[in-house]
Amino acid sequence: MNNSSLHLLVIEPAPSLALAYVNALKRDGHNISVVDTAAAAKRALAVTGADLVLVNLQLPDQSGTDLLHDLLAAGSAARAIALTAQGSVQVAVEAMRAGASDVLLLPVGTERLRSAVTAALATRPADEKPGPARRPTKAAKADSKPEVPDGSAFMGFIGTSPPMQAAYRLIDAAAPSKATVFITGESGTGKEVCAEAIHRRSPRAGSPFIAINCAAIPKDLMESEIFGHVKGAFTGATTDHSGATLQADGGTLFLDEIGEMDLSLQAKLLRFLQTGMVKKVGSEKLEPVDVRIVCATNRDPYAEVQAGRFREDLFYRLQVISIELPPLRERGDDALLIARHFLTKFGREERKDFKGFSPEAEQIIRNYAWPGNVRQLLNVVRNVVVLNDGDIIQPFMFPPPLNKPTMIVPPLLQDPRWAAMMGPLAQSSGTVAAGANPFGSLGIPGLSLPPTATLVGVPTAPVAAPPPPAPPVGEMSERHIRPLWMVEEEAIDAAIQACGGNITRAAALLEINPCTIYRRRQKKKTG
Repeated sequence: MNNSSLHLLVIEPAPSLALAYVNALKRDGHNISVVDTAAAAKRALAVTGADLVLVNLQLPDQSGTDLLHDLLAAGSAARAIALTAQGSVQVAVEAMRAGASDVLLLPVGTERLRSAVTAALATRPADEKPGPARRPTKAAKADSKPEVPDGSAFMGFIGTSPPMQAAYRLIDAAAPSKATVFITGESGTGKEVCAEAIHRRSPRAGSPFIAINCAAIPKDLMESEIFGHVKGAFTGATTDHSGATLQADGGTLFLDEIGEMDLSLQAKLLRFLQTGMVKKVGSEKLEPVDVRIVCATNRDPYAEVQAGRFREDLFYRLQVISIELPPLRERGDDALLIARHFLTKFGREERKDFKGFSPEAEQIIRNYAWPGNVRQLLNVVRNVVVLNDGDIIQPFMFPPPLNKPTMIVPPLLQDPRWAAMMGPLAQSSGTVAAGANPFGSLGIPGLSLPPTATLVGVPTAPVAAPPPPAPPVGEMSERHIRPLWMVEEEAIDAAIQACGGNITRAAALLEINPCTIYRRRQKKKTG
């Protein structure tokens, strides 16, 4: 492939960044054009086409994700790389679904940018020519789907679902940096695996990786465990202790369940992050340390900050790069991949000769909600292997609650909008009143319950009828019109209530940033 014939279109509103991209890529002999809006990009592609577009997802006239959707719909065969300062799995997943072959986290290094462009262009057929928008071939569409290194495994993770593909790319993007990383996710989703993957793919891979579980250490010993102590610093301190920070010097310190850290220690951690100097308990000596901090929590960090349990200045100091790991119930067939892998592994360890799962057992694995996520799945598979013999795993071999049909969650119930509805219903006192549709406000077309249906696990008293719907748009008069801010406030309040007070979930369903909700609520409080 002759690079000099390849045409790259950079879509970047910031002139300084656009110039940096051009300088980084022109050394490879590419023909590079620059535009600063989505509209200008569409005009340029309609006239000359491009082999690759490099698009900032934050454009002044249209989101970069929507632009990618438009290009895909118009039949553009150009490869696409997305650039974003928002290091979230959701953003990366949306960009890749829109056609991006890679998502780079800003700021991005020159070599990372060049290697991403080279990799994207390598998927382009040798005989393909740039030109105006055209319908991509099936092969081209397949090429745009990111591949997981080594098939379904990546640095200790197993899975090929889009949310995990996005997480893998964020790990790769974050690894070379010195920036702190904040990992969120439910218990059992693999936060320590993620932290170790970042370390192993970083320039610090040859140095120590030290993990501290803040939830497992008594509060009066946590400072000593993290920063160390000198002999005689407190009762029982019979020798000097270096502490995890000094032990990780040159490497990575992983602080798991950092939300369990008390406020006084949070202040000391913030001071350490600002100065890079460690002071052991009982000592006045400051010691310099070169360590990268990666932390994690299974709580909602924004809610913790709002409640005053976590320092806001520390949170934003730690959250330079954020990675949210998806729960297993949102990962499609990844649960089956994981179950098969560990069936083989545990079978070998226990000297059992299981060949696989029956179709009925596989259906249970697919449909169950897995509240304990991957950790629960591993325990279930080990339980089955240890307590049973045979060739094929059958449903009756599963431990409770998987062997109880009423506990198997149909795929429909895994929809996050169902979870949003279940919260307030479970807090109410009964069955759904005849003729009422508890799903109406969720925007799920055609979804309702029979008049006599009951929801398992929900007590039995009628639910209050929903408020009357607003009149159709064509029948509205001026008296029905309310200020837009009021409509937005009501929508946000209703979403938070439907999600049982979980602001992060409400924000996801509203497709806005949780920070937007917190800012509005704070503004509302202060008048």
